[in-house]
Amino acid sequence: MIGLDEAQLRSFAEAAGAIAAALSARALLLLTDVAGVLDAAPEDGGKLLPTLSLDDVARLKAEGVITGGMIPKLETACNAVSGGCGSAVIMDGRVQHCTLQHFFGEGGVGTAVVENE
Repeated sequence: MIGLDEAQLRSFAEAAGAIAAALSARALLLLTDVAGVLDAAPEDGGKLLPTLSLDDVARLKAEGVITGGMIPKLETACNAVSGGCGSAVIMDGRVQHCTLQHFFGEGGVGTAVVENE
């Protein structure tokens, strides 16, 4: 850690999301220390959800599947996508070369948030 607290990190992520939306970026990559969005708690055998639409995020939040620190991450992702960014990926930064794997590998590393179909 580089000495930033959670509030500062959240502010930086929100700013990055706003910039990605304003630029209509292809993707916003949010590197974190979790695998991505799971369909249940890890201790309950939660599996990674590789892609979520904006509606999926709202539904999972209402159902209580999305909780804790994942809420601000997904709010930033949803704001970026609804503002014009192509997708926002909550990416497992613990995975070596995760950005290369996402763009050029066989499947992404984390959860991509996209517009509703």
